Parts: sequence; C-alpha cells; structure tokens
Amino acid sequence: MTYLAYRDDIETAEADEQETIDGIIKGMTQESQVVEKRDGHAVRASHAKSTACVIGELVVADDLPPELAQGLFAQGGTFPVAVRFAQGPGEKLGDRVSTHRGMAIKVFGVEGEKLPGHNAPTQDFVFASGPTFPAGTAASFLSQAHKIGATTPMPEGTKSLASSLARNINKVLNAVTGGPSPTLDFYGHPFSHPIDDYYFSQCPVRYGDYVAKLGAFPSSTYQDALKNWKLNPHQDEDGFRHAAIDYFEEHDAVFDLRVQLWANAETQSIEDASVEWPAQDSQYRTVATIRLPRQAAYSPERVRYFDEVMTFRPAHSLATHRPLGGVMRARLQVYKALSDFRHRENGAAAANTASIEVIPA
Repeated sequence: MTYLAYRDDIETAEADEQETIDGIIKGMTQESQVVEKRDGHAVRASHAKSTACVIGELVVADDLPPELAQGLFAQGGTFPVAVRFAQGPGEKLGDRVSTHRGMAIKVFGVEGEKLPGHNAPTQDFVFASGPTFPAGTAASFLSQAHKIGATTPMPEGTKSLASSLARNINKVLNAVTGGPSPTLDFYGHPFSHPIDDYYFSQCPVRYGDYVAKLGAFPSSTYQDALKNWKLNPHQDEDGFRHAAIDYFEEHDAVFDLRVQLWANAETQSIEDASVEWPAQDSQYRTVATIRLPRQAAYSPERVRYFDEVMTFRPAHSLATHRPLGGVMRARLQVYKALSDFRHRENGAAAANTASIEVIPA
C-alpha cells in the first residue's frame, strides 16, 4: 500500500487564525475563572476530574515495517510512561455528567530534536474518547468554546440532563444509522468503564516521513471482561474513579498503541479534525504496547502531582511528531496559556516533568 509523504506545506492556516486562537484562550480562561470563583480553586480547563494516575511502560515493537518505524517508534525499545485518565469537563462534576474522556500519556527517555520551547527528554500524547474532534477547525473550536463557556455557570443538574439527552439521542442514532454521532458522544458518553475505552489523537501529527492519527486500544482479557460494566451514577457520583482504582488494585491494564497512516488527501483531511479517516483508505496498525501494572491508582501525593503540578501538552513533542492542522495549531498555544493561568492562580509551579523518578508513589 502507498502512503502519502509528510511535507512542510500540507497545512493551510485559516484567515485570521491567530485572532481565533486568542479568542479561544480568552473564552476558556473566562470559563476557568468562573469555576475558580465557584470552587475556590483553579482546575484544568478540560479534563479537570482525574480518574486514575498511573505509571508503566511503553514497549515499541521490534522489526516494524519502514513506514511504521518512524520517530519515537524507529526501533524497538522500552520507555517509562505516566498516564492520566480523566473525565472531559473543565470542572469537577458528578459522574451523572458523563461526557468525553481523556488519556494523557507522557513518555520518558525520548531523545531527538524537540519542538521549540520543549527541552525535556519526553513525548506527550493527548488522547480523547472518539476518533474525531467535534470542532473540526480553529474557528469551530472557538465556537465550541463559547458554547461550553455559556453552560459553565449553569447548575450541575442542568448539565446532567443535557448529557443524558445527548446520550439517549446517540443510542437511537446508533441503532438507526449503525454509528454514533461524535458530537453527541462528546457531550453524552456512555456510562462504560474508563479502562476499557478507546482513546484517539483525533487530530493528525507528523509521523516521521509520513503523517498519522494515533489511538490507544484496550487489549487485555481483564479489560475485555469490562464490556458489560455500567456505572449507576445515582449510587456513586465518583464511580468512574472508584472503578478505575478497583481495577488497578487487581489487574494490569494493556493498550495497543496504533497509528493510521495518511493515504488519501481527498478523504483524510489534515485541517478538519471532525472528519474520520476512512478505514478503507488505511487501517490502524499496532506500533507499541502500553503496559500499566497493578498499582495504587489514586494515592494522594501522586494525584496532587498529576493534577496540580504536571503538565501534558501537544507541544511537548519530537519535531518528527509535530501536531498538524488548525485545532492542533490552536492547542499548541491554548494548553500553555491555560496551564499558566491555572498554576499562577493556585500559586503552584508547573513542572515539565523530565523523569519518571520524580513522580510520587
């Protein structure tokens, strides 16, 4: 199969894109200010409520074919990783408000040319549930930020009803059309187990000589056994967290890290993150395995470090895995601005953690 080569000119910036990005930063900062005023503490502007904070290893497969043996994955090896699972909203809501989820991965011991401003031997991958991002461009990202900002002051019960409505409509769509709506899933994700979910980069990144989207796919028999698990949020408003803690007390978690290479410029958009890349053009293929052993997934000191100190950003990247597309160009600036706000408001120093050894047990 032939895959398309990475070129420096495959991106096309929108008109007034910097103004749009500035608007995203302003809107999401205002959202964070509303939450801080209400709760007395600044939290992440998205994925504020952590579910599990764990460490493990990334094992890159040996003898990958040339098109997959690129960048971090150029040769077999094992790297330490830190992984933060979290719920989607930029506020710590009860689990009745079950929206999209996040899986942030920091890979340690990564050598090679980094993006400007990143000087640690690490590579971050910021994944979310769902193969696409509802806001396909920076301009629609700004529109979505305005919508979320407008709902932030609303009572939690209203948000729960909206999440339930989106989830129920999505069930009907899935039954009628054979597939869920990414936008509805963003606002109303099923009450499924967070350690048995699929997580995606949603946006493309450079993949050495090529371009790819990435995903983490659960791949252990213990995770398979979670297929029918379903949270009853009326019994436990922090049920996703407790389920993850219970899981890691008994079992390892394993995820296949897969890449979908860019093969068709007509159907696999670089600039529109709301477009799913068709499987018939290229399949997700495994390049590495993430192994997360049994551990205390929510110890107080570790959670404080993950939630209050550590940063996960698309900008923490090798040059060979540079984020691509308008949404990612926005995220390169937005993540830093919002992290700076959060740490400044809380009087905490941010850490671009360079070594897994500094992470508390």
